[in-house]
Amino acid sequence: MTTHWNYPDPALQDELRKIANAIVAPGKGILAADESVSTMGKRLADIGQENTDENRRKYRQLLFTTCPTIGDYISGVILFHETLYQKADDGTPFTELLKERGIIPGIKVDTGVVPLLGSNDECTTQGLDDLGKRCAQYKKDGCHFAKWRCVLKINEHTPSVQALIENANVLARYASICQANRIVPIVEPEILPDGNHNTERCQKVTETVLAYVYKALADHNVFLEGTLLKPNMVTPGQGAAARASPAEIAIATVTALQRRVPAAVPGITFLSGGQSEEEASVNLDAMNKLQVKKPWALTFSYGRALQASVLRAWQGKDENVAAAQQELLKRAKANSQASLGTYAAGSVEGKAGDAGLFVKNHAY
Repeated sequence: MTTHWNYPDPALQDELRKIANAIVAPGKGILAADESVSTMGKRLADIGQENTDENRRKYRQLLFTTCPTIGDYISGVILFHETLYQKADDGTPFTELLKERGIIPGIKVDTGVVPLLGSNDECTTQGLDDLGKRCAQYKKDGCHFAKWRCVLKINEHTPSVQALIENANVLARYASICQANRIVPIVEPEILPDGNHNTERCQKVTETVLAYVYKALADHNVFLEGTLLKPNMVTPGQGAAARASPAEIAIATVTALQRRVPAAVPGITFLSGGQSEEEASVNLDAMNKLQVKKPWALTFSYGRALQASVLRAWQGKDENVAAAQQELLKRAKANSQASLGTYAAGSVEGKAGDAGLFVKNHAY
């Protein structure tokens, strides 16, 4: 292994560091609104709406025209390609609506999971071929961070070494390309909650996955201070007989992170992984209440756990927009408090607060 490699130039380091730190500023987190056309169609179908361009636009408009105080809780929004170029009814680009609220636009840049030949029904993620060109354009169009999701599975024979190496290297190459284009990469190695494994098994797999990921990031000379991590929380599988308390989840998750995530990483923005809105808030809060060493910010990058009540309140009707926006504000504030360790469990009641949001073998 050579030791003759280069750090990014100081100006690039400063730019990436500032973006990453702004995203994980105290009390702030990310709204993941990057659902693909097909996944958004499923969300709309749940409320009896057609999956049309206009309905998708109207729903995202609802999110992005929420009262400017949303910027007190949400630092960044992950957009889907289609959404990046859409406009509000008055012609204002969605990116401008976000900037007016002090929210940083981000973009989903992977093009989806695909089967990994020869593996144990595992997968990798595609989209590297033209990523540099796309990132350069996204930066010009106002996006300052990106997200790329890789998926790993827990069962008797997985994750395999093949899947661990492949997905770690894909994430590292993605991160390197993003940084070359002045975009902060969010590294997302998601371990699906499918299965009947217990918390200990999930913790061990999480530690292993993170070890492979950070080895690959080091091999690719990725500037860690200009990255964020988006991992799963350590929880038992959805089919496990025994459930875990928020305190147990918090201890297992933070321990895994302490053992594998370098202190140079500014923040960890958890995915909700099929938890209910309330579970995602309570478990994040429990982590931040732990009186242990945590060198990184622990906050949220939630999709379903920020939007389930919003969709249920909206129902596709213009007269319900204000009520739906209040649902977003309430849950965003709850997660802001959770990121500070000040959330009181049960203090926020949403239209879908306790509803299970698990989707088997989740892909989008």
